Amino acid sequence: MSALKMESKQKTIVVVAVVTAFSLLGDSMLYIVLPIYWKEVGLDSLWQVGVLLSINRFIRLPFNPLVGWLYQTLPLRTGLMIAVVLGAIATLGYSVAKGFIAWLILRGLWGIAWSFFRIGGLSTVVYYADENGRGKSMGLYNGVYRLGSLFGMLFGGILVPVIGIHYVAGLFGCLAFLGLPLLMIAFRDKNENKQHEYKKQNIILTQTQNASYKASIIISGFFITVFIQGVFIATLSFIMERYYGKEVSVFGVVMSVTFLSGLIQSVRWGWEPYLASRFGHWSDGPKGRLPLYVIALVFVGLTFGMVSMNIWLPMWIVITLGVMLGATALTTLTDTLASDVAKTTNVVSFLTIYSIVLDIGAAVGPVISYVLITVDKGLMYLYWSGTGTFLLLAGFWLVVYVNKKKTSVIEGAYNG
Repeated sequence: MSALKMESKQKTIVVVAVVTAFSLLGDSMLYIVLPIYWKEVGLDSLWQVGVLLSINRFIRLPFNPLVGWLYQTLPLRTGLMIAVVLGAIATLGYSVAKGFIAWLILRGLWGIAWSFFRIGGLSTVVYYADENGRGKSMGLYNGVYRLGSLFGMLFGGILVPVIGIHYVAGLFGCLAFLGLPLLMIAFRDKNENKQHEYKKQNIILTQTQNASYKASIIISGFFITVFIQGVFIATLSFIMERYYGKEVSVFGVVMSVTFLSGLIQSVRWGWEPYLASRFGHWSDGPKGRLPLYVIALVFVGLTFGMVSMNIWLPMWIVITLGVMLGATALTTLTDTLASDVAKTTNVVSFLTIYSIVLDIGAAVGPVISYVLITVDKGLMYLYWSGTGTFLLLAGFWLVVYVNKKKTSVIEGAYNG
């Protein structure tokens, strides 16, 4: 494969990630501002915040199979353009919506849009990434599209207290439409049917790519999504307000808790384009992905529970950043492991199942969170159960890795 062709494929992945980032602006903003400004959008109770931050995930459960089926017949570009239109309409709707029912409908519409984005984006990486650099490509894709979360949380935290959530949503909705011309440019006619070529491949599975290995990847992704996407992101600004108030002082600078929460979470999305691709690139090396995966699980496990502690604010910020660093590695490596398996089977079918299960995790996380935070010591139970889960997963994947190494040694000796 020529260097020019490889560069063109990489550009396609980057463009899809950029388009996704534009559409993520409005959604990511809500995780920062909605737990604080829920009365301004006509909500009656805090539990409604939890429902709205999770309904977009629940709605994807019945729609993911339909979206997956559509991607079996539609070109990638068409599916991604549908995602852009639906996402932009939902975000523009935030600028005028008032009341729980209206917001519920818009969040459901965004959930359908994300089904198209998620399956289409992962499929783009599988189809266009170089065989020996899939980890790096997945990291690059994840890192670039999460810039949407960076700017959504950062500018949402800054602008909403000043001009209001409705005006910010209108701005973000208009920006989302920029994805349409970008997709028209990125996907030429010669690339339109690329997914259909890959669907016909029938690669024999290796011993580690059997049904139980696939299930292990999906289950790991489920629990990681529950605690990172569901619990951590949905409750971070709430934790800060409960322990430190609506205004905080950091190194003598007084700022709103929404701004600081947006700033902290935006740090992750700022380093993602570099670090996610680095983690993916390292996992492409001769030792494989599992050793790095185990290390990341242990690291997140040792720090996750401490996020729920009422400690000195600068120390709490450092711990929180540590969790987000580990989360960057975990999400990149889990998606890459899933893409490795997807290449050995029907790509869209496996990625659809993978997306459905992760959506379940992302959906139940905020609901569980906003139920438990009303209970005495609920935050502690919530976050320390996450610590236990991550450490158990680390132990499981360590056993998988050791058994894989033993099998390789035995097969090598037998073949020799």
